[in-house]
Amino acid sequence: MSNPPLGVAHFLNNADTLGKTLFVVLILMSLTTWYFIVTKSITLLRMRRASGKFVDLFWNASTLDEVRNEINTHGASEPFSHLTSHALFARDNHQRVGGAKLGEAGSLGDFLTRSMRKVIDEETAHLENGLTLLATVGSTAPFVGLLGTVWGVYGALVSIGMSGAGTLDKVAGPVGEALVMTGLGLAVALPAVVAYNSFTRYNRLTLAGLDAFAHDLFSYLTTGIQVAHDGNSKVHALHGAA
Repeated sequence: MSNPPLGVAHFLNNADTLGKTLFVVLILMSLTTWYFIVTKSITLLRMRRASGKFVDLFWNASTLDEVRNEINTHGASEPFSHLTSHALFARDNHQRVGGAKLGEAGSLGDFLTRSMRKVIDEETAHLENGLTLLATVGSTAPFVGLLGTVWGVYGALVSIGMSGAGTLDKVAGPVGEALVMTGLGLAVALPAVVAYNSFTRYNRLTLAGLDAFAHDLFSYLTTGIQVAHDGNSKVHALHGAA
């Protein structure tokens, strides 16, 4: 009598409730991970393009009115315009009120520093949104798969022991099928780990650029002189209405 065909379908058909539950959990982890990777990648790509466009406009603007008009027209939908928008509002508000409120106490530089730091913290939290999911999937999926394998091997050995058929062909098939869960767990974890590392690196570079931009913006708003964006010691003033 020929042996029944082995494989994932045969394993699932013979798995108990726990085994099937672990399999579904891994599938849901995979679908969630790939959905997040795709949507996050699209969002970051759009944000990168918008940030580059705004930064180019900022460095080539002749007055801050041009920058302000750009923000009013297209909104502050990415970190650099968001930071600039809040910095301009903080400076104008402080000059108008003169630090009369506790939240605006101190010099213009102090108030600008607090306002800009708050925006950077908000952008940091926004960029890191969802990374906990990737870290969790990357660290737990292999163990979920391993648990499925252990449970599958246990069930297979119990069944073989009850049937009394302990030959190699009767043992190797069910045990090999149970290893599918370990492979599935690794297949779910690897994309999550790679994506987590990639997004983390992107966030680190973005925040480093945002911090450097914040220093230049702070210098101009407090002194009227802006450090040239090529990073050398040359400075130039943006003339016109502030």
